[in-house]
Formats: sequence, structure tokens, C-alpha cells
Amino acid sequence: MTDALVIFTPSGKRGRFPLGTPVLTAARQLGVDLDSVCGGRGICSKCQVSPGVGEFPKHGVTVDADALSPWNAVEERYKTKRGMLDGRRLGCQAQVQGDVVIDVPPESQVHKQVIRKSATQRDIVMDSATRALFVEVAEPDMEEPSGDFERLSQALAEQWGITDVRADLALLRRLQPALRKGEWKVTVAVHRGNHDAAPRLLDIWPGFHEGGLYGLAIDLGSTTIAAHLCDLSDGRVLASSGVMNPQIRFGEDLMSRVSYAMMNPGGDVEMTAAVRAALNTLASEIAREAGIDPQSIYEAVFVCNPVMHHLLLGIDPVELGQAPFALATSGSMSLAARDLALTAVNPSAQVYILPCIAGHVGADCAAVALSEEPGKSKDMVLIVDVGTNAELLLGNETRVLACSSPTGPAFEGAQISSGQRAAPGAIERVEIDPVTKEPRFRVIGSDLWSDDPGFAEATKAVGISGICGSGIIEAVAELRLAGLVDVGGLLGSAEQTGTARMLPSGRTHSYLLHDASAEGGPRIMVTQGDIRAIQLAKSALYAGARLLMDEMGIDKVEKVVLAGAFGAHISPKHAMVLGMIPDVPLDHVISAGNAAGTGARIALASVAARDAIEATVHEIHKVETAIEPRFQEHFVNANAIPHAVDAFPELHKIVTLPEVSFNTGGGGGPGARRRRS
Repeated sequence: MTDALVIFTPSGKRGRFPLGTPVLTAARQLGVDLDSVCGGRGICSKCQVSPGVGEFPKHGVTVDADALSPWNAVEERYKTKRGMLDGRRLGCQAQVQGDVVIDVPPESQVHKQVIRKSATQRDIVMDSATRALFVEVAEPDMEEPSGDFERLSQALAEQWGITDVRADLALLRRLQPALRKGEWKVTVAVHRGNHDAAPRLLDIWPGFHEGGLYGLAIDLGSTTIAAHLCDLSDGRVLASSGVMNPQIRFGEDLMSRVSYAMMNPGGDVEMTAAVRAALNTLASEIAREAGIDPQSIYEAVFVCNPVMHHLLLGIDPVELGQAPFALATSGSMSLAARDLALTAVNPSAQVYILPCIAGHVGADCAAVALSEEPGKSKDMVLIVDVGTNAELLLGNETRVLACSSPTGPAFEGAQISSGQRAAPGAIERVEIDPVTKEPRFRVIGSDLWSDDPGFAEATKAVGISGICGSGIIEAVAELRLAGLVDVGGLLGSAEQTGTARMLPSGRTHSYLLHDASAEGGPRIMVTQGDIRAIQLAKSALYAGARLLMDEMGIDKVEKVVLAGAFGAHISPKHAMVLGMIPDVPLDHVISAGNAAGTGARIALASVAARDAIEATVHEIHKVETAIEPRFQEHFVNANAIPHAVDAFPELHKIVTLPEVSFNTGGGGGPGARRRRS
């Protein structure tokens, strides 16, 4: 037999090859997804495979024990030094000697599937724009004069099939020393984005370089900036971190920042400089947390709303402050990190910014669509990305609508009297006994409730410093369930409610949640102003959802997905009690966590995903809340808790909302004089 049948699993690809053909060569010729950085030189070990022995009826072949060449010194050296599972072979060393079935394990595939554990299970298929490749370059020859870069380009074409490669001047300056130090063997970082006309070299190292290549997936929000540091070879998240957006000092919401730019010449430049400085600090800190050199960060993907998009790019957002809310550009962007003054990453790092959908529906909403794929859902699903500027998607496999809703920063702890970001010491869970009116709570950093034995000791290190977004949502909802807040959002007095925790505060009242003033700590209150801030935020959110439902011609949705930086921490029951979301069975409300950040991570890991979302955004219809009269009607009705008109039958199956009213004719709220739900 001169040729042997080689079958690869799980792909099922097969072909006949001459005896002595390396397994890696057979895989390449068949287009099998088998990784290799060193080009088959037995250095990188990426091409590990598992050959089978025995009968394979499915494939109609019997594999003998000697179907591959014997274990060799290269494999022995690698296994001794680094370890390799028993039965594994290096595809570049093992040669075909007979019919064989070869399994390519997931970790040896270029396009690895990385599972994202969330309520909506997803696979990220690795297709990174940046890869490290080992090449052997021909030495210079007097008889055939050519430049070192030209011979490197030729080697990349011959050994990796990469043609027309480009390099900037900074890399060319390091090219010759690297080639000679590596004795004409080098590792190069090659980048090719989905819109690049040609691949480009980002870095070069003498010899075989085993240092990693990393990327940042960044959700640039109005109030917070969240980042994931990912390994570009397999998509693993090495570290996640976040910081407050320093632009908040120019205005807590988007339109106040646009106003700042309008009223202060050069204000947009100030805000751009502030956010870029924060991004550099965040990149340095997250790299330090992961224990890597920031200079090994070669890519960044950004998702953001349109105002943040423009300010990141250094574009004046003034046109977004007035109809028709025109974007300078809505398409995706690929550019150098240095163009954004991102100096904390590699000087050659590349940036990809997802496309915006339209107006005030930005790249963050596109990222949510990429992550959650509403256009593939059979159920009518509402996806709510909760933030200072909420993004909403409604649809199924027939049609998808989108809108933005100006909720403000209350859900993130801003504009709340004792509000703070979600950090150790912040109250994140609240319960109020409907009989005694006494509270119990939990803080970030401890799993104990405040009335559990050992709570004081467990929280001594972090303290009790304030209340975060999920905490204030639960606190207001619990006040409503305990009969301390009426349908219009008015807090009762101590006499009206029967609890001394209701303290007078001017013409209104506040609920005392926690008092540590005797020990020099804070008094954490829920004030009437806090209630109003949450009412305004939740009303905008609900009104946006109802507007999309009107446009879709439906009265109910089948599933609600809560997304956003703290979407995973919002209690569906409390969100329903507040009237944040439309009425659905509670088990139909799921959390996707930071779906925009996940979308950014998918785009970082996959060039194909970038193409997919660019096509998808053109199929999403945008509804403009700012000019739609029905939005105001829905907003006013939604001021009541949970709502002045909608009945919420599913909610009433699980909770009883007390029929109380503290309105004495002076500001009981828009819902106080309407039919109660």
C-alpha cells in the first residue's frame, strides 16, 4: 500500500496520503482545523492529536497500533519538560504509516469554542484577527540581493500562505536585529481585521516566542467603564475590571454632556481627554491584575452609546443633541490604538469599534444583539440593557426593533442620597418585614444577612458604606410591598405607617435602613428624593419597552432578558414590583449579565462575528423615543408603582400590593389619582 486513508474527527474530513506524510501536513491539505504556531518544527506543541486504534465501523476502517510512526525524541523532550496527556502525539512529528483515525481535541483547534456561562448559553468560535506565527527566513545572499523584509514576506507566504504583508517603520527598525539574534528564525504577530486590505505585522521576536497575545473588550458606558482582558489564542478572560467614567463630572447623563460641549468651547476635547486617560489607567491596572505586560495587549474592541462613541473618537457630539440626532459615522471602525491616544497598550495595537444602529442606539446595543441574538429567538423577547442610557431590543426571528431610553444614573447608585457603585461595603439586597417594618440587608463582600449571627464580624473589614443600584431597586420595591410607599411613590409618616423608622425630612419622610452614627459610621436612608429618582428611571425604561411593543403590535412579551453591568444582580420580582419591565411570569425573566461586554468579547475573539453584526445592524429597525408622543403617555402612566393602567396579572399571582395612600393633596405623585393596579 503506497497511500493510507487518514480520517480526522470531529470534522469527518478524510483523504489518502503517501506513507511518511506528517499528520499536520495531511490536516492542512484537507483544511482540518489543527493549530500550529511554529509551522511544524516541534516547538509550540499546538498541534497535539489523539490517534485511535481498533475498529471504526462508522468510518469503515481498522486502525493498527503502528498506523503512525513511533514516538520520537522531539515528542519525548516536550512531554518530559512540559507534560502531554498519554496517547497524544504531535501532529508535526507523527507520520502516517497506515489507515488511521485522528481526533483533533478542542485545545488544538485554531477556531476553539469557548463556552460563555450565562443564562443564554453561547459558544464563541475563535477566529482572532491577531495571531503569533513562527517563521524561518532565508539568509541574505550576494547572488540574490533582496531586503530582509522582502525575504520575511516570502517566508510568510510560503510557510503560512500569508501574502502582501505590511509593516510600519517602527517594526522595520527592529527587524534586522531580531532576525540576526534569532539566527533567521523569528516569531511575528500578524493582524488582519475584517476590513483590512492586507495583513500587517504588529511585533517581532527573535526565535520562538511563547509570550501571549492579549486583547481588551471594553464596554464604555456613561457612568462606568467595564473591561475584560482576554487571551487572543483561546478567548479566556484573564481579568475583568471597571472604573467610573470620569466624564461624570461634566454631567451625569448623556444630554448634559452634550450640553456641556455646546455651552463650553473645547468642552468635547476635555471630555475626550478625560475618558482616554481613564482607559489608559484601566488598561494598566487590568494587566497588572492579570500579571501580564501591558505591552502584550495588541487589540481592543469597544462598544459604547453614540455620545460616548463620538467622545472616544474626539468627535464633537453636538449633533446628537438635536433632531434628527445625526451620527458622524454609524459604521464599524478599525484604527490604530495610537489614534485614540491609548498609550498603555502595545504601540502597534489595533482597535475595532462595533457599528452603531442609529441616533441614540449605539454600538453597545449592537453588541447586545451580537451576544443575545434576538433575531434567532422563536419567542418574542425583550432585552433590556439597564444603564444610564438604557438600550432595548424587542423581537424574534421575524423582526427586531430597538430604542434607547434616558433612564439616568439612578440605577447605578448615582443621584441616590446614600448611593454608591457596586463595591465591597455597598448594600446590594434588601428585605423589609411587612408586619414589623424592620429591614434586613446584605452587603457586597459577605454572604450573611444583617440579622444573621456573625454579620458584624464578617463585614468589619469592608464596612457598610452605602447602597448600590440593585440595593436601591430592592429597597424601593420592598417599601412598596411593606405598605410604606403608596402607589404614587409617596413615603408615609411614622404615624401613617406605624414604624419609627420613618423619619421626617422637611415636608417629606425618609426610611432609616441602617444607622451606624453611634460608631461614627453612616446613616443610610431611603429618601423621598431617592424614590422619585427611581420612579423617573423605571418609568423611562418601561415607557421605552411599551413603545416598542406598540410598534410591534403586541400587548405582552414572552421573555425578558435583563442585561447591563448589574443585570445579573437585579431581582426579577423586585423589578416587576417597581414596574421596571412588562408583566411576564417570573421564570421567564432571565439575566444575561453585561451582554454588551460579552458582545465586545465575541467581536474581539472572532473576525467572522464582526462581519455578522455589521450585517445584523442593518436589519434592526430603530424607534425614536425622543419624538414619539406615545412615549410621554407611557412615561406618565409608569410613574405609579408598578403602573397606573397596566394590571400586571402575573405579578399579582405571587405578591399582594398593599392598598395604601399617603397623598394629602400635596404631591402624591402622578399615579396617586389613577386607578391602582
